[in-house]
Amino acid sequence: MNTVLRREDGIALLVAIMATLLLTALAGAMVLTTTSETIIAANFRRAAEELYAADAGLERIIDELRSVPDWNAVRLGLVRSSFVDGPPSGLRTLPDGSTIDLSQIVNLANCEKTVSCTDSEMNAVTPDRPWAAANPHWVLTGYTPFGVLLTAGAGNSTIYLVILAAASPGPGDPAVETLALRAEAFGSRGGHKVIEAALARTDAGVRLLSWRTVR
Repeated sequence: MNTVLRREDGIALLVAIMATLLLTALAGAMVLTTTSETIIAANFRRAAEELYAADAGLERIIDELRSVPDWNAVRLGLVRSSFVDGPPSGLRTLPDGSTIDLSQIVNLANCEKTVSCTDSEMNAVTPDRPWAAANPHWVLTGYTPFGVLLTAGAGNSTIYLVILAAASPGPGDPAVETLALRAEAFGSRGGHKVIEAALARTDAGVRLLSWRTVR
């Protein structure tokens, strides 16, 4: 009789240990799932903020361009936006401590290299730049922390905004003045969104020809 009770006590202890292990595993899985969902939601929110920042940056630059009489000066980098935070080169430090290099951003847009591009590299045909000699040759137009563009009381932003300008790609119409714009928004943890647009100036004002999200 005592032997049977001892055997039953051992089984009960084993069942209790297994139940505890199962509950521990379930609790760990729930914590991991909750943490993963929180990270995914935070990444999605940051990506959306970067995309909205690039979009808003283009809108502000387009508004400025309405009063620029000669877009050729913009395409050549002779006229820049009022939204700049220093010389058009060098490093900029983001709030998370990471840095971006303005010259490298221009080079990457022109030939997907961080060093200076040759004419042949900028004119090379690629899936993103299929126009050869009519590829856009990007120059800096605006570069500033995105928070500078926000209205007072709209909150702080950790995003840095870079706007590039170039002649519109493709043959175009020589009788119509056009301009291409590229907005790049850089956020924390390597976040990066890019939007490109093409404009035309007509007798009725500035007209939007195209608008696309590059990444």
